[in-house]
This record gives sequence, C-alpha cells and structure tokens, in this order.
Amino acid sequence: MNRVRMSDRRGMALLSVLLLVAVMSVVAVAVLDDVRFSVRRTANAETQAQAQWYAAGAEALGRRQIARLISLGPTRTPLDPDWNGRLLSFPIEEGAIRAVVRDGQACFNLNSVVEGQGEDLMPRPLGSTELIALGQAVGIPVGKMAIVADSLTDWLDSDTNARPLGAEDGTYAGRATPYRTGGVILAEVSELRAIRGVDPDVYRRLRTHVCALPTTRLSPINVNTLGVDQAPLLVMLSGGVLTTQAAKSVIARRPRDGWSDTSVFWAEPALAQLALPTEVRDQVTVLTRYFDLRVDVDYAGTRAVRTALLYAAPEGGVRTVIQRWTPDE
Repeated sequence: MNRVRMSDRRGMALLSVLLLVAVMSVVAVAVLDDVRFSVRRTANAETQAQAQWYAAGAEALGRRQIARLISLGPTRTPLDPDWNGRLLSFPIEEGAIRAVVRDGQACFNLNSVVEGQGEDLMPRPLGSTELIALGQAVGIPVGKMAIVADSLTDWLDSDTNARPLGAEDGTYAGRATPYRTGGVILAEVSELRAIRGVDPDVYRRLRTHVCALPTTRLSPINVNTLGVDQAPLLVMLSGGVLTTQAAKSVIARRPRDGWSDTSVFWAEPALAQLALPTEVRDQVTVLTRYFDLRVDVDYAGTRAVRTALLYAAPEGGVRTVIQRWTPDE
C-alpha cells in the first residue's frame, strides 16, 4: 500500500510540474508576443516619424522655391518655370516624395461674405452676391444658393440676428447633435458642411471652386493661373452676366506667358463691356500670394500626407499659415 501511495504522490508531483510548465509556457508566449508587438509598434512609430520629417522637409523646400518664384516676378507671378499643378517626384531610400504646388487663391474665399477682423465681423453683400453667382455657374439653383449665402453670413458674423434665409444658434441648437454658429472666419472649407443649406450635392459642386483664406478679403483671382475648368470663377466675377462658355473662351485665348497686367485682361472683347464695381475689378490680379502645397511621402511601407497653405508676404519671405497631416477635404 505504501508503494501505491508513493506512486500516487510521484504522479501528482509530475502532474504539478507538467501543469506548471504549461502555465509558464503560456506566460512566456504572451510575454514574447507583447515584446514583439512593442518592437513592431516602436518600429512603425519611427518609420512614421521619418516619413513626416521627409514631408516637413519637402514643405521647407516648397517655401524656398516659392520665394524664388516671387523674386523672379515681384509684380506678376511668372508661369515659367511651369509650377501650377505640376507633380514633382523625388526618390528617397525605400520610397519616394511627391509634391504639388497650386495657386491657392484661384477660388472663392468663403470668408469674404463678411468683412472685419477677429470677432467683429459684419455682412458683406458683394461677397454673398459672388457666392450665389458661383453656385449658379456650377448648376445650383439660385434659391438654394441664397439660403447658403445667408446661412454662411450668419455663421460668421458677430450678431445674433438671422438673415431672411439664414440661420443663427436657434436653428442648430434643435438638431440631433446641437451646436452653435462659429462667430469667426472659417479655418477649413470642410466646416461649410455644418451650415444650413449645404447638402452633399451642394458641397460637391462648390468644393473645387471655394477656399477658406485666413482673411475676409474678396477673393484675389490671378487670371493667369486659371484653367479652363475654373471658368465658373470668371462667371462669378461677372455676377453671372458672362456665360460659362464665354468664360472658357477668355481663358483659352490667354497669351502663353499670361496677361501682362489686369488692364489687358479687362480689355478682352468678352469683358470690355461689362459694367462691374471697382471692388470686383480690383479682385483680378496677376500676382499670386497664397499657394496650396500637398506632399505625399511613401517610406518603408508607411505613407504620410501633408497639406499646407503658404503665404508669400509683400515684405518678403514665405510662411506657412495652415498645415495639416491629412488630405485637404
């Protein structure tokens, strides 16, 4: 009997050892997995950080190139070398950098429906008129655009009085997710989607022709950088008098090196007879100061996207006024 009990005890001891080994094996595997994932996370973070450094470097290079461009034409932005919308690609170890610079003011400035600074903003009727004309040019009914223009003005201006077709805090407070009007200028075009009257179709039609410059100034349109697909901007400036086809024809007839100054542009046959306010005529320029930059970096299986709005100041120098680590929506 003692032998049986001894055998049982040995069996129990062996079973305990095997169970302990099994538990330790599971713990060891879990620890090793955690170490492996930690190493992978660290490597991914380092790779992402390196990709972002490449993107930041490309942005710095972009600022220098824009400064050089401005130095070549301080009163008229040259079209040569070709820079507007041109894709530049640079190979790097384990990847590539792609950068595109575009005229950042070839658009309607959404913030121009008001005038003023900071939180002291008041309606600018001419800005609303231009926004409505732009909407018509891209196929949005005038009634719908009037709602958008009034609502955008109410979103930005300082008072709490709703315009005839607009919307103040009370309108947005009653939504499923309540919110209030901004009371300051837009920082991103995507903010437009929060405004009454802007449905997905309206946003899609307007998106390529609008921007949110960090100023309430009326859109300074450099007519030398406009493409035929941007003809609605000329229709906008004309208050809807110019047809889209006529606007396309004006752009298509542009001299190869661009119009020498704005007076030559306004002398075009299709434009010469337009009776436009001085404010509108002054919007036209041949000098670009705002530039859009997009940098895509592919590095070691990681991708980084950097978009920025760059400003070439009259006193010299180029600075970044807006930057994002996401594509511009």
